[in-house]
Amino acid sequence: MAATVSTGASQGGKDYNLPWVEKYRPVKISDIVGNQDAVSRLEVIARDGNMPNLIFSGPPGTGKTTSILALAHELLGPNYKEAVLELNASDDRGIDVVRNKIKMFAQKKVTLPPGRHKIILLDEADSMTSGAQQALRRTMEIYSNTTRFALACNISSKIIEPIQSRCAIVRFGRLSDQDILNRLLDVVEAEKVAYVPEGLEAVVFTADGDMRQALNNLQATVSGFQFVNQENVFRVCDQPHPLLISSLIRHTLEGNIDEAYRGMKQLTDMGYSASDIITTLFRLIKNYDMAEYLKLEFIREVGFVHMRIADGVGSLLQLAGLLAKLCKARTRAKAP
Repeated sequence: MAATVSTGASQGGKDYNLPWVEKYRPVKISDIVGNQDAVSRLEVIARDGNMPNLIFSGPPGTGKTTSILALAHELLGPNYKEAVLELNASDDRGIDVVRNKIKMFAQKKVTLPPGRHKIILLDEADSMTSGAQQALRRTMEIYSNTTRFALACNISSKIIEPIQSRCAIVRFGRLSDQDILNRLLDVVEAEKVAYVPEGLEAVVFTADGDMRQALNNLQATVSGFQFVNQENVFRVCDQPHPLLISSLIRHTLEGNIDEAYRGMKQLTDMGYSASDIITTLFRLIKNYDMAEYLKLEFIREVGFVHMRIADGVGSLLQLAGLLAKLCKARTRAKAP
């Protein structure tokens, strides 16, 4: 979810205890960070006032829910509260809710400016049951004159085809590191946070394109240590430190399996799961300075082990086997 400084910082002390994710949530479409194609489409809809049924699809923390709320605010203005129904995955959204709550809201009379419609926001719609989605399809048709639907989901293919065909799909991608860093700089300035640049880079690394994660990690670090540096960020976020993972890669490139295994054993003894280790390992290998053909071999081997870990085989033996294969790949690459 993208964030802006103008919303919360001006409201002073009463927002002191708010999570920064909410405090700096944009209220205007133009304030949303990243995904310029999607944002420009929404700006056109807000300007013309002709909103179709929409599906917002993309990874968590990229601005889907924020975009829908900002669009609803700009379309409905002061009528927002009475003309918007928001249902999250935490609400009961079985077939009865579609038949009763959603249908009753769609039937409700609300006085709106000409060309404006009530909006029903279904967040995390991909977790709705198939039966509920089938019931929703008919409701969308019957009340199309007065009500528009906006569905947010991580994977659009989990929405049934009949609903997809009734909606325009707006796709969101992960935010770039630069977009997240620029917003974090705005937030630390507004909150007067003590930091070093390496600390913010560490927050960006742990977020992996997720603005919500970045702001939560930043706030957790500030709450715990009052100072944002690399060490504090990785202590709070509890991810394997990139320096430890980098040393593993270095040892495998040198063919030093004993040192590499010692480093891997240290990481597992510290309590990190195989999934955490393999994810960070992949991200670092992608950007590691090594020969291209060797990088391809490394990524291939990491991919196979990641698949096994996802299947539930996350033992130290799997990770040790990966190190052996990486050393072997390096030896094979050096052979004439």
